[in-house]
Amino acid sequence: MSNFGVELEVHIASLRRYARALLRNRTDAEDLVQEALTRAVARADSFKAGTNLRAWLFTILHNVHVNQVRSKAARPDEVDVDSVESRLVTPARQEERVEAREMMRAIDDLPEEQRKVLLLVALEGLKYDEVAELLGVPIGTVMSRLSRAREAVRAKLANEGSTTLRRVK
Repeated sequence: MSNFGVELEVHIASLRRYARALLRNRTDAEDLVQEALTRAVARADSFKAGTNLRAWLFTILHNVHVNQVRSKAARPDEVDVDSVESRLVTPARQEERVEAREMMRAIDDLPEEQRKVLLLVALEGLKYDEVAELLGVPIGTVMSRLSRAREAVRAKLANEGSTTLRRVK
């Protein structure tokens, strides 16, 4: 081993202690020391013999650390995909879409008067008297059309094996 290598090896324990104190994470500290030593060996020809090797190594370690901090600040935190996979996956919605499509077909098959009343009450949330005024019919007519519309949709969906409608008033 060269003289430079022997002198370098003497300071590794000090670099590790400083890196652990700096990062407070053993694994990250080991990575930091490894990167600093790699750079020191790669640039061994730029070290001036007779100068303070320890100070030179600590300067490299410090500069590597500063570069890593800047790099992390410039990009978002890295997250292991396996740890967040359950939040990234959207549950399948095919059944909901099929049910909605069947419901719309059943509503489309209604006579226009019943379809209007059903949509105004169930979809728009209007009260019976508001629907009666809007359509210009008595409130009893609204109630009977709504009842017939709901029953027709229920029957159509029951024949297709779909879910039942919930009551909306």
